[in-house]
Amino acid sequence: MSLNYENINKIKSNLNYPSELFINGKYQKSISEKSFDNISPINGKKINKVFFAQQEDIDLAVFKAREAFNKGYWSNLPPGERKKILLKFATFLERDRLELSLLDTIDMGKTINDSYNSDLPTSIDNIEWYSEIIDKLFDDISPSSKEYMGLITKEPIGVVAAIVPWNYPLWMAIWKIAPALITGNSVILKPAEQSPMSAIKIGALLSEAGVPDGVFSVLPGDGPITGKSLCLHNDIDCVAFTGSGEVGKLVLQYSGLSNMKRVQLECGGKSPNIIFADCHNLDAAAEASAFAIFGNQGEVCSAGSRLIVQKEIENDFVNKIAKISLKMQPSDPLDPKSFAGAIVNTEQLKKINKYVNIGKEEGASLEVGGNITMKETGGCYFEPTIFKNVKNNMKIAQEEIFGPVLTTLTFSKFEEAISIANDTQYGLAAGVWTSDINKAIRASREIRAGTIYINNYEEGVDSTIPLGGYKQSGIGRDNGYQALENYLQVKSSWIKIT
Repeated sequence: MSLNYENINKIKSNLNYPSELFINGKYQKSISEKSFDNISPINGKKINKVFFAQQEDIDLAVFKAREAFNKGYWSNLPPGERKKILLKFATFLERDRLELSLLDTIDMGKTINDSYNSDLPTSIDNIEWYSEIIDKLFDDISPSSKEYMGLITKEPIGVVAAIVPWNYPLWMAIWKIAPALITGNSVILKPAEQSPMSAIKIGALLSEAGVPDGVFSVLPGDGPITGKSLCLHNDIDCVAFTGSGEVGKLVLQYSGLSNMKRVQLECGGKSPNIIFADCHNLDAAAEASAFAIFGNQGEVCSAGSRLIVQKEIENDFVNKIAKISLKMQPSDPLDPKSFAGAIVNTEQLKKINKYVNIGKEEGASLEVGGNITMKETGGCYFEPTIFKNVKNNMKIAQEEIFGPVLTTLTFSKFEEAISIANDTQYGLAAGVWTSDINKAIRASREIRAGTIYINNYEEGVDSTIPLGGYKQSGIGRDNGYQALENYLQVKSSWIKIT
């Protein structure tokens, strides 16, 4: 189905807005019947009421997940069988691609173009990639003595709680559940309360594909109640979390206060994007740098929010980005031609606006944007914003804003650029633009970040390459073979040969 107004309106007119918990293969209200209003940032209007998972709902979902795991309904299936089921699930995502895209767009304000042409295809790719590798992984035998054989095997960890953010609702959910399910675990998914609908929807799709009852649950709710209860639950073996560093630290504490469950964290960043004067194509660098901060309304954990540019090209380069930003203004998220959509909610909109005011108070120069816009829609929209004359100790250079706000810093020498890049509590990603391959390699080695983009920024990213951070950007990795390690236990078996 092509992405056009006719198809969008056709699907939207009959769209079902999911609102219930998904436990043990069926939808149900929360036991308490508590709910929360789900508001669209597109126009500020209520979409529906979503039921709110409380402790008794969590206990039920965990009980069913543990029962399914212990009885081997899923965990004991041969990898090839799990592969067939998840590949079928991928076909259902393609079948319902526009419906799922609309749910994400209406829920959290991203453009329908991004949802349909980026998030859904990459989610499908992720499921297919993990499905295709699972029956091609083998255990090991150690080179021991003639009298003994040492077997090194990998087993599913058990019950996994996946707690995911609102900026890429479906995509981030798939990043957790694809490797967790394919390795034989039971999974309980807690979507962000700002964007729960696509996650609720996929419960039925996984069941339709053949995932046994109890293996997969969806528990909408907030962090302080639902998320905390999952993290403290003594019968959950692993928490895979993407969100803020502040909450990530709480997840670690809750693990220690409960059963020392394994924790995988991806906790955001304040990523540097270094532009050297010898970059062979400054126009391409400017285009990519603009997309790196203004794409998805700047609501990206690895956004290139700190532009670190060599002094002699600063004015020219920032002017290029400023001109490009004119094409990146927010507009109707349901318009297939829109580049940027709405900020997720009024709370986040106020946060972005607060940081812009802080930047001005700190002495940075506001060059472009800086305003809430499209107020007449009733929604949440903010202009692409660029600051110059930023010092790296300013709050706007150190704290994650999670919005379309670019801070510009300058350097003279290579060592200064690396020092500025590393002067942050985060270490998720970084960009380096130069024509000097030696400089590029040296920068890649010296920057303390999990992903380094050389002469690009977030281009060509796929399921094969792990993503994760240094320092306070997290623990463990999403994507690639490395993500499987989050959800597997290693067992050593010594066998005496007689």
